[in-house]
Amino acid sequence: MTTAVTAPIAAGTWAIDASHSAVAFSVKHLMVSKVRGNFETFSGTITIAEDGTPAVQAEIDVTSITTGNEQRDGHIKSADFFDAEKFPKATFVSTSVAPKGDDYVLTGDFTLRGVTKTVELELEFNGVSPGMGYGPVAGFEAKTVLNRKDFGIDIEMPLEGGGVVVGDKVTITLEIEAGQPA
Repeated sequence: MTTAVTAPIAAGTWAIDASHSAVAFSVKHLMVSKVRGNFETFSGTITIAEDGTPAVQAEIDVTSITTGNEQRDGHIKSADFFDAEKFPKATFVSTSVAPKGDDYVLTGDFTLRGVTKTVELELEFNGVSPGMGYGPVAGFEAKTVLNRKDFGIDIEMPLEGGGVVVGDKVTITLEIEAGQPA
């Protein structure tokens, strides 16, 4: 027997389950393809007030980046990109959420490399499941596009025939499962 997903999400604090979630990115490479990667270490909470208002706080360990290429990962962690030794964490703190059709826009302050900017994420709430005996589970998907130069990542690596090795626009995709203890 299948139990239907229910909504809305109950008041309280929901912890992001990193083992069932993903924080991924893609960026144009050599002007013709994309490099994709993810962050293996991240955490956060979604707090739902009694009136249903959500608040999100999240932290990403930028040293946990993986693209499937150790040399590239090392370069991304260097001062050319994340300067991970000096700025090992990226953070997000929501400031508002607003309906947009059947979905939402989640707005908040994102800090990367010591620079904080307001960002908007397209947010889809996938509902709540009763879980597997450990309390209810909520699912979310979110996406945003950032300009890396807005965060001080302004390295230029021009190609001989024109264009650049790494594009400016970085698409961030989040697939989040959060649980609330029973």
